[in-house]
Amino acid sequence: MNTLIQLEPKQLRRAADLQETILKLQDELTEILGAAETPAETPEPRKKYKFSAAARAKMRKAQKERWAKIKGETATEAPAKAEKKPRKMVSAAVRKARSERMKAMWAARRMGKVAKTAPAKAEKKGKRKLSAAARAAMAAAAKARWAKAKAAGKKSL
Repeated sequence: MNTLIQLEPKQLRRAADLQETILKLQDELTEILGAAETPAETPEPRKKYKFSAAARAKMRKAQKERWAKIKGETATEAPAKAEKKPRKMVSAAVRKARSERMKAMWAARRMGKVAKTAPAKAEKKGKRKLSAAARAAMAAAAKARWAKAKAAGKKSL
């Protein structure tokens, strides 16, 4: 069989025409036989399955049992989740007192006052004030820097 490099342009054109004819005939054959027998079908995407909460709980339990078996423990020896502590019951009087304290605190905050239970805010520090001598020394240093820069022909420091 000749390589493509050795073929003449007329032979290459004839080969391309034959290839197109073959593809057309294959398409016609597919139409006659039906689309089910085409070899180049794309597979349908897999269906995503969703599990109910009960099914997930069963799977979780089974996995824990498998891990317990691998670790050499029995399912009952496997560490269990810590149970939630029951909430402490608070009397109605205590709840009412707490509610009143919170209402008073928020009312004081709305009025711009700080309630007794709220932490006190730190006072803002005032601006630092320099002495006249310190200001004069800083001005003299700045003038000296600018004089040096101007002497060097610079317009900025």
